[in-house]
Amino acid sequence: MTATPISDAARASGQWNQAWDEAAVLDPEWMEKFLDMATLPVRKGLIDPKTYEFLAIAVDASCTHLYSPGVKRHIAKALDLGATPEEVMAVLQAVAVLGIHSVALGAPILGNEMKARGLSAANPKGE
Repeated sequence: MTATPISDAARASGQWNQAWDEAAVLDPEWMEKFLDMATLPVRKGLIDPKTYEFLAIAVDASCTHLYSPGVKRHIAKALDLGATPEEVMAVLQAVAVLGIHSVALGAPILGNEMKARGLSAANPKGE
């Protein structure tokens, strides 16, 4: 087992944020503790993975953050976990009270992720 199993798992699962690379090199112990704290609710089973992705979408799409790579990564993961486009849009709408920019950022990403899965806005369930 490595000294950074949570970081290693994040990298292997595609949940690693490349913006963390330098911090992980400079202080891998701190990065491991940060990820330990950030992922604890899911690892303990307190929040299901889809709900965690919804929270991550809300944080990354919020007008105070507007972190597009994170929004894309977490929307993709939420859809992969069975979230519907309507659920993702509801998260974006809920965070929009912080600023309409959240929806402007997230809706095109949701549209791209829907297209990648053969879904359309007219038929978001693919029926």
